[in-house]
Amino acid sequence: MSYVYKTRGTCSTLIEVELEGNVVKYVKFTGGCNGNLKAIPKLVEGLTVEQVEEKIGGISCNGRPTSCGDQLAKACRAALEASQS
Repeated sequence: MSYVYKTRGTCSTLIEVELEGNVVKYVKFTGGCNGNLKAIPKLVEGLTVEQVEEKIGGISCNGRPTSCGDQLAKACRAALEASQS
């Protein structure tokens, strides 16, 4: 299932997430720091939504209460919930 998440409070503006069940299969960021946004998908693809939330949920960036990683954790949860409704 493919899901597009509009980010809040980060330089990236959108995250496209593809799940297979509760496993992250594909991640693509739009906007943001190019290096980080290429690295993050490589680190989380193949993990479950719960593992992504545990590893990168709650991370802040430059004094902001969120980060691209935190927004990805939220996007994964939103994608999973949408697939179950």
